[in-house]
Amino acid sequence: MTSWYLPALLALLLLGVQRFFYKVAAENRYPTEWVTFSFMATVTLMSAVAYFSKNYNAPDMGFLLVAALINSAAFLVATVSHIEALKYVPASIAYSIIRLNVVVVAVFSIFYFKEQVSLPQILGLIVAVGAMVLLTTQMGADTPALKRRRKGAVFIVLAVLGGAAASVSSKFAAMYADKLAFMAMSYLFGMIGTLGINKALSHKKATQKRLAAMGLGFLMGGFNFAGFYLFLYALERGPLSLIAAIVGMHFVIAIILSAVIFHEKIKPAGFAGIVLTIVSIVLIRI
Repeated sequence: MTSWYLPALLALLLLGVQRFFYKVAAENRYPTEWVTFSFMATVTLMSAVAYFSKNYNAPDMGFLLVAALINSAAFLVATVSHIEALKYVPASIAYSIIRLNVVVVAVFSIFYFKEQVSLPQILGLIVAVGAMVLLTTQMGADTPALKRRRKGAVFIVLAVLGGAAASVSSKFAAMYADKLAFMAMSYLFGMIGTLGINKALSHKKATQKRLAAMGLGFLMGGFNFAGFYLFLYALERGPLSLIAAIVGMHFVIAIILSAVIFHEKIKPAGFAGIVLTIVSIVLIRI
């Protein structure tokens, strides 16, 4: 278990910081399409350089193309929807609900991959879901107006479905493809996809912030490159159901950073949810 547990924890930390940058983008009203484009371009370049700089075997291009296309489409939907949701819903709510995609992933992986999990690990999964649900109880006085809440809900649903599909496709890629080649191809497709959403997601007030948005995207890309590689490394060696649950807790890092930097309040339920998150990670380790 030690071969995948530590990489999963490191991926949790790195991806948690990266997800916090979504909040930074939303708070500064940066153009979502430019943040996403530069973020994916950075990961594409770093992955390609790393792949071609090492000794490698020619990948199965057919499988690689299909896996990368599915993953990039799912991840692009999840990423864009995640950033857009934060413009309508507080971070503590949006991050919590979106990460419920681990339930979909856990059920799929246990039944499809026939993964064997121990009783403490099952309890860890249940506690993880409980932590997420508990964190969503913060919705109340901080909830935006009805119209804004509905818009946020639509983006949240898209982010949940996209995130689940991205995790499952990542498992297949980790098992049957070169990780760096998969990352380069997947993010290349995602980068191209962002070009098609420029008009749909343009904000008039944000047109003067393009360079700042791209700079933030480059920073996000560095954290994502390291975090996603560690995620794939862990998936290659361990069960998707447990690894997805651990890494899926990265939103807690984003919530804490949002509270410290943007002074978003964390209610008692939020603190309890964070404690349960820690408990779930410990149980999954057993």
